[in-house]
Amino acid sequence: MASEGPQSASGAEPSQPRTPQHFFDTANDATAVVAATGTVIGWTHSAQDLLGYRAAEVVGRSAGFLLAMPEDPVRVARIAERCRAGVGWSGVADVRRRDGGRIKVDLRISASFHLDGRECFLVSARERRPVRTVGQSVLDAFLTSSPIGMAVMSPQLRYVWMNETLERIGGVPREQRVGRRMGEVFPGLETDAIEPLMRRVLDTGVPVIDFEYRGWSWADPHRERAYSTSFFPLTDADGTVTGICYMVLDVTDRWKAQQRLALVNDAGASIGSTLDVMRTAQELADFAVPRFADFVTVDLLEPVASPEEPGPWPSGTAPSGTGGAARSGGGGASSRPTMRRAGMSSVREGCPEAVYRIGEQVDSLPPPHDVRFLSDGEPVLIPALDTVRHLWAVEQPAREATIREFGFHSLIAVPMRARDTVLGLTTFVRSVNPAAFEPDDVLPARDLVARAAVCVDNARRYTREHAAALTLQRSLLPHTLPGGMALDVASSYLPADAKDGVGGDWFDVIPLSSARVALVVGDVVGHGISAAATMGRLRTAVHTLADMDLPPDELLAHLDDLVIRLSDEEPEGESSGTTVLGATCLYAVYDPVTQLCTMARAGHPPPVVVAPDGRVNFPELPAGPPLGLGGLPFETAEIELPEGSLIALYTNGLIEGRDRDAELGMSRLGGALAQRGLPLDTLCATVVEQLLPVPQPDDVALLLARTHELSADHVVSWEVPSDPAAVAGIRARTARLLRTWGLEELQMTTELIVSELVTNALRHATGPIRLRLLRQSVLICEVSDASSTSPRLRHARTTDEGGRGLFLVAQLTHRWGTRYTPEGKIIWTEQELPVTGM
Repeated sequence: MASEGPQSASGAEPSQPRTPQHFFDTANDATAVVAATGTVIGWTHSAQDLLGYRAAEVVGRSAGFLLAMPEDPVRVARIAERCRAGVGWSGVADVRRRDGGRIKVDLRISASFHLDGRECFLVSARERRPVRTVGQSVLDAFLTSSPIGMAVMSPQLRYVWMNETLERIGGVPREQRVGRRMGEVFPGLETDAIEPLMRRVLDTGVPVIDFEYRGWSWADPHRERAYSTSFFPLTDADGTVTGICYMVLDVTDRWKAQQRLALVNDAGASIGSTLDVMRTAQELADFAVPRFADFVTVDLLEPVASPEEPGPWPSGTAPSGTGGAARSGGGGASSRPTMRRAGMSSVREGCPEAVYRIGEQVDSLPPPHDVRFLSDGEPVLIPALDTVRHLWAVEQPAREATIREFGFHSLIAVPMRARDTVLGLTTFVRSVNPAAFEPDDVLPARDLVARAAVCVDNARRYTREHAAALTLQRSLLPHTLPGGMALDVASSYLPADAKDGVGGDWFDVIPLSSARVALVVGDVVGHGISAAATMGRLRTAVHTLADMDLPPDELLAHLDDLVIRLSDEEPEGESSGTTVLGATCLYAVYDPVTQLCTMARAGHPPPVVVAPDGRVNFPELPAGPPLGLGGLPFETAEIELPEGSLIALYTNGLIEGRDRDAELGMSRLGGALAQRGLPLDTLCATVVEQLLPVPQPDDVALLLARTHELSADHVVSWEVPSDPAAVAGIRARTARLLRTWGLEELQMTTELIVSELVTNALRHATGPIRLRLLRQSVLICEVSDASSTSPRLRHARTTDEGGRGLFLVAQLTHRWGTRYTPEGKIIWTEQELPVTGM
């Protein structure tokens, strides 16, 4: 096949060899496949467009007829020799068109290859234009540096030809590929997916565009890469597919960017599933292993890992003292913050490479960094970990030994900060994975830690606020239930808002005068800390009103007035998240002497009473309006509770279950309370467990009390004659009674108290006058009269001859007070019993 190649000034061959890749200059080139004998065996549409010959007119004929003038046989032999040597050739030739015209073309001939057992050459031509002489070197340079790898495969899917870019991409030389299949050259590559695609192209003639797969380069076998490949058919004159041309583009950077984005996106579903600081740290470590690192540690500052400690220090500061956030090791580069290991994960079971275990204190940073690294430092990337060069052996010998033992070779350390607050440090290490961390890995590491930092900070803030809420709750609810000798008491409280752990339900047991005990249960609208704060105000008010010994209906009336006043005090247009309006309450007073229980309720469910014989009933109490409505009365009801009776006060969260049927819930509650033979605490827990739905829709409070009678030998009552001379006799009878009760130590003070109270009643009140003594957990002395005049405690001057009676009584007693009754009033005192008494 003759050609007129470009000559140098000396007439020698072109100085720049033409490689086979020039055949794939562009899809517009006229291309043909020519056997070594000069016979055309392949013809393309672009060749037909350029010269006008159809494939049937050319294939099978000698290519010489296409040349406008005969070629020198010696020159043709030299060109063939260069192509067989794998160099290829390019030059200029005159060719004949089918219409008889002649054109000058840039001709390129590839290195020889074998197709169906015959030695062949790929020949491409493009019409030469005046600008080609100027742009040819630019075109050659472009093809030489083309980022696309290209190859030709035989029908048996064996390499026939390839360009230099493909050699570079795969890292396997041409001579090791030609004649072999892809799976033989790259064992482990996704050939099970690639070769079927090429067979499909052979069978159908339809190209496959942009098929992506993962592989590696022999030049860097430890780092996975991604490629995009397209397959095109090669056809002969009859349209028969005689081979495959495929092009490969390295898309590793794009693939890695997608992988990193997916990594950060997936982290959102795996990190921060709970509001627990330690759990969130562990989720970060578990997520990053093994998809990003082989060993991950998350170390948090002490105030973060232990929220009860003082708060962490803000970023941009570097404390050097021994405060709650950091501990100095002498200042300067040796400063090390005190942290605690909060999470770690490893590809090795049990994390044997860990120097510190979960919960242990950690005081190490990547050398030579100090505490300022956490507050304002950038992530540290150590692609190749050299323990000597990075001062590990000097500053942290324990870690240096671990690095050597387990083959740590690459590291990224990222300070954990959120909302301008320093939280800790996360370290990513590779050992099993041979690929070192790259600069591009710093960004996803930073993003992972930043996402986890926000979750940790949220958990830290929640934990601190939750601790404050629980402290508030504990301060608002009773620590003990002082039922005295009158009642055995048990309780259960479960807030609906498990996140906050607090709610608006409350209960109380309040000791009253004369051995009586008040039982209270209430429910504030809403949940959470705001409802708990409102509940605390109401509970305090109930305590204050109970100390005034008000009957239940009057107490609720005063509480109703308070709720209205609190509601009026709320700023207009602001909402506290809950309101005192609509709160409910039940207040009951049990007297162990009379065994009577007086109750009133404000919109609250009625109590449940279980008689000693096991019968269950719900006393019919006037409902009363919820608190805060104002103007509506509250009424009391009185029931008898014999010795051993059980009374249950509760909130509606216990009876309004899944079906929200309160009557059915009350029936279930009665059945659960009727269980016999269980200790009171066990019964309380069992009832809640049986009735409480899951999830719990409302706060639940349950207060159980089992009654006791104050027997006759513990209560003595005497009428006092309206005669001052009767005081001596009353004192004498009191002395004898105390000796009978074994309370001789209280005889002198009690005689003085009785004398003062009885004398005051005789002097200032009207009859009848009665003295009652009760021996319970305390010694109670009561003097009742028909007067409603309140006694007044005076501080007498030194010159006064009287007015010291109540002052002496107050000094000699544990408590004293006045209670008004329909018949008048009662002045009462309490004295603590001696340790050896009773």
